[in-house]
Amino acid sequence: MTTVIIDDELIREVQRVGQHQTEQEAVDEALHEYIARRKQLQILELFGTIEYEKEYDYKAQRSRA
Repeated sequence: MTTVIIDDELIREVQRVGQHQTEQEAVDEALHEYIARRKQLQILELFGTIEYEKEYDYKAQRSRA
């Protein structure tokens, strides 16, 4: 277990907005959402970095299977 100091107003708002019964639920959910959002941002950063062939026909490849 980790002890952190969180602004009381902030935790109350998180509980209210997320309809969480306990501070622990609010913090856990907030951390899960934070992680998910950061992973999404990492994926978005990949856009434009992957090279592909414009002539490649993925539909033709699928029909061969």
